[in-house]
Amino acid sequence: MIAVPNYINPEEYLEIERQNPIRHEYRRGLVYAMAGGTDNHDRIAQNLLYLINSHLRNSPDCRFYSGNVKVNYQNEFYYYPDAFGTCDPRDRSDRYAKRYPKLIAEVLSSSTQTFDLGEKFTDYQKIDTLEEYILISQETQRVECRRLTGPDTWETEVYGEGDLIVLKSLNLELAIGELYLGMDP
Repeated sequence: MIAVPNYINPEEYLEIERQNPIRHEYRRGLVYAMAGGTDNHDRIAQNLLYLINSHLRNSPDCRFYSGNVKVNYQNEFYYYPDAFGTCDPRDRSDRYAKRYPKLIAEVLSSSTQTFDLGEKFTDYQKIDTLEEYILISQETQRVECRRLTGPDTWETEVYGEGDLIVLKSLNLELAIGELYLGMDP
Protein backbone atom coordinates (compact mmCIF):
# COMPACT_ATOMS: atom_id res chain seq x y z
CA MET A 1 0.00 0.00 0.00
CA ILE A 2 1.17 3.49 -0.81
CA ALA A 3 -0.46 6.37 1.02
CA VAL A 4 -1.02 9.83 -0.37
CA PRO A 5 0.80 11.80 2.38
CA ASN A 6 -1.97 14.32 2.91
CA TYR A 7 -4.58 14.09 5.65
CA ILE A 8 -8.17 14.19 4.48
CA ASN A 9 -11.30 13.83 6.54
CA PRO A 10 -13.76 10.94 6.06
CA GLU A 11 -16.29 13.12 4.21
CA GLU A 12 -13.66 14.19 1.66
CA TYR A 13 -12.60 10.57 1.22
CA LEU A 14 -16.17 9.41 0.59
CA GLU A 15 -16.74 12.17 -1.96
CA ILE A 16 -13.51 11.30 -3.81
CA GLU A 17 -14.34 7.60 -3.68
CA ARG A 18 -17.79 8.06 -5.23
CA GLN A 19 -16.28 9.93 -8.20
CA ASN A 20 -13.19 7.80 -8.77
CA PRO A 21 -13.12 4.55 -10.78
CA ILE A 22 -10.09 3.35 -8.78
CA ARG A 23 -10.88 2.03 -5.32
CA HIS A 24 -9.07 3.45 -2.30
CA GLU A 25 -9.03 2.47 1.35
CA TYR A 26 -9.03 5.03 4.14
CA ARG A 27 -7.28 4.73 7.48
CA ARG A 28 -7.09 7.57 10.01
CA GLY A 29 -6.84 10.36 7.46
CA LEU A 30 -4.66 8.62 4.88
CA VAL A 31 -5.89 7.25 1.56
CA TYR A 32 -4.41 4.13 -0.03
CA ALA A 33 -4.91 3.08 -3.66
CA MET A 34 -5.95 -0.55 -4.03
CA ALA A 35 -3.51 -2.67 -6.01
CA GLY A 36 -4.75 -5.05 -8.67
CA GLY A 37 -4.91 -8.72 -7.77
CA THR A 38 -3.82 -11.91 -9.47
CA ASP A 39 -6.09 -14.32 -11.32
CA ASN A 40 -5.73 -16.84 -8.48
CA HIS A 41 -6.63 -14.16 -5.91
CA ASP A 42 -9.78 -13.42 -7.87
CA ARG A 43 -10.59 -17.10 -8.34
CA ILE A 44 -10.37 -17.83 -4.59
CA ALA A 45 -12.51 -14.80 -3.76
CA GLN A 46 -15.11 -15.82 -6.37
CA ASN A 47 -15.21 -19.39 -5.07
CA LEU A 48 -15.71 -18.15 -1.51
CA LEU A 49 -18.44 -15.76 -2.60
CA TYR A 50 -20.22 -18.52 -4.48
CA LEU A 51 -20.05 -21.00 -1.60
CA ILE A 52 -21.24 -18.60 1.07
CA ASN A 53 -23.82 -16.89 -1.11
CA SER A 54 -25.29 -20.32 -1.95
CA HIS A 55 -25.50 -21.06 1.76
CA LEU A 56 -27.15 -17.71 2.56
CA ARG A 57 -29.44 -17.45 -0.47
CA ASN A 58 -32.59 -18.20 1.53
CA SER A 59 -31.63 -16.17 4.59
CA PRO A 60 -34.00 -13.28 5.19
CA ASP A 61 -31.44 -11.56 7.42
CA CYS A 62 -27.90 -12.23 6.18
CA ARG A 63 -26.13 -10.74 3.19
CA PHE A 64 -22.70 -11.49 1.75
CA TYR A 65 -20.64 -8.94 -0.16
CA SER A 66 -17.59 -8.90 -2.42
CA GLY A 67 -14.66 -6.52 -2.39
CA ASN A 68 -16.73 -3.77 -3.99
CA VAL A 69 -18.44 -2.70 -0.76
CA LYS A 70 -16.61 -1.01 2.11
CA VAL A 71 -16.50 -1.99 5.79
CA ASN A 72 -16.41 1.07 8.04
CA TYR A 73 -15.77 1.72 11.71
CA GLN A 74 -16.63 5.15 13.17
CA ASN A 75 -14.96 7.05 10.33
CA GLU A 76 -11.64 5.63 11.54
CA PHE A 77 -11.30 3.32 8.55
CA TYR A 78 -12.98 2.26 5.34
CA TYR A 79 -11.66 -1.03 3.97
CA TYR A 80 -12.62 -3.20 1.01
CA PRO A 81 -12.33 -6.78 2.31
CA ASP A 82 -12.34 -9.49 -0.35
CA ALA A 83 -15.59 -10.79 1.13
CA PHE A 84 -17.71 -10.24 4.21
CA GLY A 85 -21.08 -11.14 5.66
CA THR A 86 -23.52 -9.21 7.78
CA CYS A 87 -26.80 -10.26 9.36
CA ASP A 88 -27.50 -6.93 11.05
CA PRO A 89 -30.54 -4.97 9.79
CA ARG A 90 -28.67 -1.70 10.42
CA ASP A 91 -26.49 -2.58 7.42
CA ARG A 92 -29.39 -2.26 4.98
CA SER A 93 -29.54 1.54 4.82
CA ASP A 94 -26.14 2.43 3.31
CA ARG A 95 -25.42 1.00 -0.16
CA TYR A 96 -21.70 1.85 -0.07
CA ALA A 97 -20.48 0.87 3.42
CA LYS A 98 -21.42 -1.68 6.06
CA ARG A 99 -20.65 -1.29 9.74
CA TYR A 100 -21.81 -4.52 11.40
CA PRO A 101 -20.13 -7.51 9.70
CA LYS A 102 -19.96 -10.85 11.48
CA LEU A 103 -17.43 -12.44 9.10
CA ILE A 104 -14.63 -10.81 7.09
CA ALA A 105 -12.38 -12.67 4.64
CA GLU A 106 -9.15 -11.56 3.01
CA VAL A 107 -7.23 -13.42 0.31
CA LEU A 108 -3.58 -12.82 1.15
CA SER A 109 -1.28 -11.11 -1.34
CA SER A 110 2.45 -10.56 -0.96
CA SER A 111 1.90 -6.79 -1.00
CA THR A 112 -0.84 -6.75 1.68
CA GLN A 113 -0.19 -9.85 3.79
CA THR A 114 1.68 -8.11 6.62
CA PHE A 115 -1.01 -5.44 6.93
CA ASP A 116 -3.89 -7.97 6.70
CA LEU A 117 -2.35 -10.17 9.42
CA GLY A 118 -1.48 -7.28 11.73
CA GLU A 119 -2.83 -3.74 11.73
CA LYS A 120 -5.92 -4.48 9.66
CA PHE A 121 -6.92 -7.27 12.04
CA THR A 122 -6.35 -4.91 14.99
CA ASP A 123 -8.66 -2.40 13.32
CA TYR A 124 -11.31 -5.00 12.54
CA GLN A 125 -11.32 -6.16 16.18
CA LYS A 126 -12.94 -2.84 17.10
CA ILE A 127 -16.13 -3.93 15.33
CA ASP A 128 -18.41 -5.33 18.04
CA THR A 129 -20.32 -7.63 15.68
CA LEU A 130 -17.25 -9.32 14.15
CA GLU A 131 -17.06 -13.01 15.05
CA GLU A 132 -14.59 -14.41 12.48
CA TYR A 133 -11.71 -13.11 10.40
CA ILE A 134 -10.63 -15.47 7.60
CA LEU A 135 -7.22 -15.25 5.89
CA ILE A 136 -6.82 -17.34 2.75
CA SER A 137 -3.44 -18.13 1.20
CA GLN A 138 -2.95 -17.99 -2.57
CA GLU A 139 0.24 -20.03 -2.45
CA THR A 140 -1.00 -23.20 -0.76
CA GLN A 141 -4.24 -24.66 0.54
CA ARG A 142 -4.14 -22.87 3.87
CA VAL A 143 -6.91 -20.95 5.61
CA GLU A 144 -6.45 -19.22 8.93
CA CYS A 145 -9.63 -18.54 10.87
CA ARG A 146 -9.42 -16.09 13.75
CA ARG A 147 -12.51 -16.55 15.88
CA LEU A 148 -13.83 -14.47 18.77
CA THR A 149 -14.33 -16.88 21.68
CA GLY A 150 -14.88 -14.46 24.55
CA PRO A 151 -14.57 -10.80 25.46
CA ASP A 152 -11.40 -9.61 23.69
CA THR A 153 -10.30 -13.25 23.22
CA TRP A 154 -9.49 -14.46 19.72
CA GLU A 155 -8.39 -18.01 18.91
CA THR A 156 -6.82 -19.08 15.65
CA GLU A 157 -7.62 -22.30 13.80
CA VAL A 158 -5.62 -23.22 10.73
CA TYR A 159 -7.03 -25.46 8.00
CA GLY A 160 -4.98 -27.25 5.36
CA GLU A 161 -5.37 -29.51 2.35
CA GLY A 162 -8.23 -31.98 2.79
CA ASP A 163 -9.76 -30.15 5.77
CA LEU A 164 -13.33 -29.08 6.31
CA ILE A 165 -13.45 -25.37 7.16
CA VAL A 166 -15.91 -24.46 9.90
CA LEU A 167 -17.38 -20.96 9.76
CA LYS A 168 -19.30 -20.81 13.02
CA SER A 169 -20.51 -17.25 12.42
CA LEU A 170 -22.53 -18.43 9.41
CA ASN A 171 -23.18 -22.00 10.59
CA LEU A 172 -21.36 -23.33 7.52
CA GLU A 173 -18.84 -26.08 6.80
CA LEU A 174 -17.04 -26.19 3.47
CA ALA A 175 -14.24 -28.28 2.01
CA ILE A 176 -11.03 -26.29 1.66
CA GLY A 177 -10.57 -27.77 -1.83
CA GLU A 178 -13.73 -25.92 -2.95
CA LEU A 179 -11.96 -22.60 -2.37
CA TYR A 180 -9.12 -23.61 -4.67
CA LEU A 181 -11.12 -24.98 -7.62
CA GLY A 182 -9.92 -23.70 -10.99
CA MET A 183 -6.55 -22.45 -9.74
CA ASP A 184 -3.67 -22.16 -12.18
CA PRO A 185 -0.24 -23.43 -11.08
